[in-house]
Amino acid sequence: MKIARAVSKRSGEQKRINAHRALLRHLAKLGGGVFGPIPEGVRREFFCLDEFTWVWHEEWTDQNGERQALTTRYDVRPTGVLKSQGTNSYQHLSAEEERNFRAAVKLYSEGARAELDRLMQASA
Repeated sequence: MKIARAVSKRSGEQKRINAHRALLRHLAKLGGGVFGPIPEGVRREFFCLDEFTWVWHEEWTDQNGERQALTTRYDVRPTGVLKSQGTNSYQHLSAEEERNFRAAVKLYSEGARAELDRLMQASA
């Protein structure tokens, strides 16, 4: 009996984890549009991992037909916002980059809140 409860509990936990991942992917895709329309053949995502960590990911095909990808990680700290791309170390954003980042976070937050409200109403 204890095994059945443990399996059931784990199964429920896995469903919750899968639902959370699906929601994160959905919001990341919506976040990819914070700076406007996404060109055909380009994949963009912008999302929040936790209250201090944001990710911008973009994939495209270059002029040689090769698939390219760039991931930028933003860490929000009391001293400012740091970014890292690929294997590069963290560096502070310029004033303009920080304004753009904060605008993107605001747009993402507003859009995510509206989408979550929509999803909650649809499931009610």
